[in-house]
Amino acid sequence: MSDFGVVGKSIPQLGSLEKVTGKALYTDDLPFENLHYALILRSPQAHARIVSIDCARAVALPGVTAVITGADYQTTFGVLPISYDETALAVDRVRHVGEGVAAVAAETLDIARQALDLIDVVYEQLPEHFDPEAGKSRVACQIHAHSKDGSNIHKEVNLCFGDMESAQQATVYEAGGEFEFPAVTHGFLEPHSTVAQWSQAGDELTVWSATQVPFYLRRQLARIFEMEQEKVRVIKPYVGGGFGGKSDPFPHEVVVAALSRKSGKPVKITFTREEVFISHHARHPSVIKMRLGADKEGKFTFLDLDATINGGAFGSFGVVTTYYNGVLTQGPYRIDNFRYRGQRIYTNFPPSGAMRGHGAVNTRFVKECLIDEIAEKMGIDPCDFRLQNLLSENTLTATQFRITSNGMKEAIERVRKASGWDQRIGRLPAGHGLGVACSFFISGSALTINRDDPQSIVRTVKEEDGCFTVYSGASDIGQGSDTVLAQVTAEVLGVPLEKVRIISADTGRCPIDIGSYSSRVTFMAGEAARLAAVNLKESLSRGDGNVGVGEYISPKLGGTYKGAGAGLSPSYSFGASVVEVKVDQETGFIKIVKIWLAHDCGKALNPQAVEGQLEGSVHMGLGQFISEALHFQGGTIANANFLDYKMVLSTDVPEIEAIIVESNDPEGPFGAKECGEGALHPVIPAAANAVYNAVGVRLRKLPAAPDFVLSELKRVKRS
Repeated sequence: MSDFGVVGKSIPQLGSLEKVTGKALYTDDLPFENLHYALILRSPQAHARIVSIDCARAVALPGVTAVITGADYQTTFGVLPISYDETALAVDRVRHVGEGVAAVAAETLDIARQALDLIDVVYEQLPEHFDPEAGKSRVACQIHAHSKDGSNIHKEVNLCFGDMESAQQATVYEAGGEFEFPAVTHGFLEPHSTVAQWSQAGDELTVWSATQVPFYLRRQLARIFEMEQEKVRVIKPYVGGGFGGKSDPFPHEVVVAALSRKSGKPVKITFTREEVFISHHARHPSVIKMRLGADKEGKFTFLDLDATINGGAFGSFGVVTTYYNGVLTQGPYRIDNFRYRGQRIYTNFPPSGAMRGHGAVNTRFVKECLIDEIAEKMGIDPCDFRLQNLLSENTLTATQFRITSNGMKEAIERVRKASGWDQRIGRLPAGHGLGVACSFFISGSALTINRDDPQSIVRTVKEEDGCFTVYSGASDIGQGSDTVLAQVTAEVLGVPLEKVRIISADTGRCPIDIGSYSSRVTFMAGEAARLAAVNLKESLSRGDGNVGVGEYISPKLGGTYKGAGAGLSPSYSFGASVVEVKVDQETGFIKIVKIWLAHDCGKALNPQAVEGQLEGSVHMGLGQFISEALHFQGGTIANANFLDYKMVLSTDVPEIEAIIVESNDPEGPFGAKECGEGALHPVIPAAANAVYNAVGVRLRKLPAAPDFVLSELKRVKRS
């Protein structure tokens, strides 16, 4: 594998020079003639009936060119066809603080602000639902009428595999407990921003948006405005981070299109940071109950899991989240007896959705902490315990996930060696500890959200100047997918990287790609790009054309039980982390000393980019572990800004040793698979296990802020 010309080489990302010099144009930077500005009037109520909206004074204000309310566009939409439950603006009822009730377009932002102040809304308060547990029972006033049996249950999943009764009888060692996780935000720097412009005839719409899913957005806009999809063009400019928080079609994208249609002008909206917090679709807050067992030889016997998931006001990716909380907890270990009950509950908080490591981060934390508890009861080293329970290559899990390549054993061994685990564990001073944990995640979903769509199509053209243009709908949101597509294409064609141009994420010029989420782009768009280049090369050899097209459609996978498609992937990534901490027993402050993170990415197409993804995973994982949480007063976010929402700063990040494990997947492009999300998973529980090793405190909720750690230290000392 060493004879590659471009693949496997560390290459700076395409567009990086433009970003660092300030030349990159993000949505808010795009120049338009006669641009008008949109603002959304947001509800101060968490749950209320809209008695009346009077927009007359706003409409009459000079400089205002359009005003709309929920009555103007009542078509429901969402990212999942099974959960079309949002509207552009609230219709009849608001379901969370900050939901839009009216919107204006004006010649200036100042005029738009004045117009919002002139809109009069009368509300009639309805019962507010903030407790997910209470929402499991019948309620007097449902948040959505389609919820189950008069309750606020959005989605319920019940799965059971193997023989749980016999497995529990064979169990000698067991650990379990209840764990609590708050909502956390993605923390991307670029706020949501969208510009919409209709053609002069008013029959074609172009939207520029900071989105991860241009083709999903096009589909929803076409539905809402009752147009052919070909009449809607969505363009993704540079995006300043997404992490899942820009992977839905959002109400504001519909709003600006509606305002542009009504005003006849190009209209832009760019959120304030508070609006981002309201609209971001955060990681789901949840309460996880889990029991894990092992037999006398130390083999896992069963996993029993119950998840209560706070969905907020709308569906988003919530159906998928409910499944993922369970099924993605299985790996990377062999557990043949598995039971899961998951419930996602509508509440009157802002909606939750997809965030890096979607649906599996919290349950991964619980499982990896319980594994350490069992290892302690058995008197076995936590690394050894994990090694003796691993899934093998080319096998099926209890839920019939197909495992192909598997670098899990190597990942554990490499972090173990690099950290000096065997020489140091149990020998460090008081307050100083090491912890380990493992990960398991998908390389894209084997099923598309819209079943008629392929996952990715790439078209590559040889131009008259001797260069090659790659057209792909894949969205580069900072992870470097444009660079990957260029590398794969250059490798197949045997040309320098400089000979390859990328045109991407423009639905008017590019074939379909379903977006940047679920760690799918390198595997799926990358393989489509490889096939397109192969087909072009063959066509050029035959002399019968200068265009090559490649298409990726996942092989048929999985079982026949209800929900069998959830969590299916053509390939899975594996990884391990060791975290070293020092805990101040007087203050409860945790200092992260160093982190070792090994990740099986198949083949590292661009090692520099892989290392960057691993370091980013560490940064995000540390934030959730040490400090990040959304705080609410009633239904209002009390810390909806970067001053009060405590993210980990660059100055707080310790030394990171990123270790690339290459298992060379048989189906990925040149052997590659995901490295964008799975690497986040082990960092958080490894840190928690290190805290226990340091001071004997088992963490049952996050974040591990000093006051909480100190209270747990005192509790342990009392007991």
